[in-house]
Amino acid sequence: METFKLVSEFQPAGDQPQAIADLVRGIHDGVKHQTLLGVTGSGKTYTMASVIARLNRPALILAPNKTLAAQLYNEFVRLFPHNAVEYFVSYYDYYQPEAYVASTDTYIEKDAAINEHIDKLRHSTTRSLLERQDVIVVASVSCIYGIGSPKDYAGMLVLFHNQMEVARDDILRRLVEIQYERNDIDFHRGTFRVRGDIVDIFPAHEEDRAIRLEFFGDFIDSISEFDPLTGEVFRPLGKVAIYPSSHYVTGKDNLKRAIGDIGVELEEQLQLLEREEKLLEVQRLEQRTRYDLEMLYTTGVCPGIENYSRHLDGRQAGEPPSTLLDYFPHDYLLFVDESHIAVPQLNGMYHGDRSRKQNLVNFGFRLPSALDNRPLNFDEFCAHVHQAVYVSATPADYELRMSGGVVVEQIIRPTGLMDPEIDVRPASGQVDDLLDEIRQRIQRQERVLVTTLTKRMSEELTDYYRSLGIKVVYLHSDIHTLQRTEIIRELRLGTYDVLVGVNLLREGLDLPEVSLVAIMDADKEG
Repeated sequence: METFKLVSEFQPAGDQPQAIADLVRGIHDGVKHQTLLGVTGSGKTYTMASVIARLNRPALILAPNKTLAAQLYNEFVRLFPHNAVEYFVSYYDYYQPEAYVASTDTYIEKDAAINEHIDKLRHSTTRSLLERQDVIVVASVSCIYGIGSPKDYAGMLVLFHNQMEVARDDILRRLVEIQYERNDIDFHRGTFRVRGDIVDIFPAHEEDRAIRLEFFGDFIDSISEFDPLTGEVFRPLGKVAIYPSSHYVTGKDNLKRAIGDIGVELEEQLQLLEREEKLLEVQRLEQRTRYDLEMLYTTGVCPGIENYSRHLDGRQAGEPPSTLLDYFPHDYLLFVDESHIAVPQLNGMYHGDRSRKQNLVNFGFRLPSALDNRPLNFDEFCAHVHQAVYVSATPADYELRMSGGVVVEQIIRPTGLMDPEIDVRPASGQVDDLLDEIRQRIQRQERVLVTTLTKRMSEELTDYYRSLGIKVVYLHSDIHTLQRTEIIRELRLGTYDVLVGVNLLREGLDLPEVSLVAIMDADKEG
């Protein structure tokens, strides 16, 4: 069995040794919920890493936003270079969910832009969880959304080994079944190409490595891993496993059964709508669903296939969907970072999703089973938790109640740093007052964070300071996930001296170069 190996030039200091010992003892004693109250800068991430290394169990680190998740991921990669550290967040750069606004009779079609790099990281996560024990996954709230069952995902993987007897065309058919596309010209992730007796496959979990199968008649003569850009062969392989190109795969038998079940549900819902004399809804639902069934029958996929996930998974009405949590072994550890924000988020996701979908069902855009394509509700999430540690500088009532009021404290910082000085100044003339402070910091080669109330204010403030020659950049929710991480890195490197943002700067950013945090309009609620 693989073991976690923590690599660091530092040893636990301050309150860390006691906090680590208390958490490990609690987990050994079977305590289900614990709270780690650690002040900002007390090294809570290092404490989490030390607990994981000592207990040697797979772990899920839940972060409240993508920026903090990316920072935690980078830190854990540095601390565990020999283990599988994975990153699992929403792969949408842009997402407009399907919706219907009854008051204006407006139907909004689903529209989304998928980030290929994050999709690759998600596939890498599920593959690691199925193949090894030494896995740490840093995830956002995306981990409670359905991704298809691990049983189907693992059951659809294709294994190849040297001297295996198999017809080349059978392999091509199998690859299409697990949603790989043939593309002999543009070879990229999730595709395969055929050149005579050579089949090249670009696995969904890779970015710069592909697999080559060379045939001699109906035998696989050799398997190798190569660079898809240069063609350079990295190494020969004795065997290889190709995982499905999508988490939403299903076998032929399941698909056949699902098509029948969807047809039965359609007839029942049409009869119900007819009894209620909703003739427009009847016509709308029948037309849309019959088209989807035709697509499923002929191609195995259809637009919005996730709305039929209950039938494809063979679940009962109301049964929770399969999520990333189902890929973890039973005894995994859960760390909820900045739990005072993350826990309410988990609670709210289900209700927002439900109200939007209920409208689509009521007005004949979707079958009632679409309601089961949803995130876990809070009780279902809790049922997946084996042992949890809530990590926060300001734990909320829920965490304190769950851990029975027993709190592991981490107050003294390893560095011995004191809390920052707080200076309250008049809001009148705040922009120019801050400009003077920024210039002082720039002379000392230090950095500044500025928090504003709105996106517009952050952009206007950035434009104003930029016109005065300040190296400044803004950061808010319109900036793509990976770009946010790059901006924070550039601030640390000195490409920028000032970072202006809205509430993304609230929690857990590790920026030792910053010596001033300015909160604009601090008297306003926000």
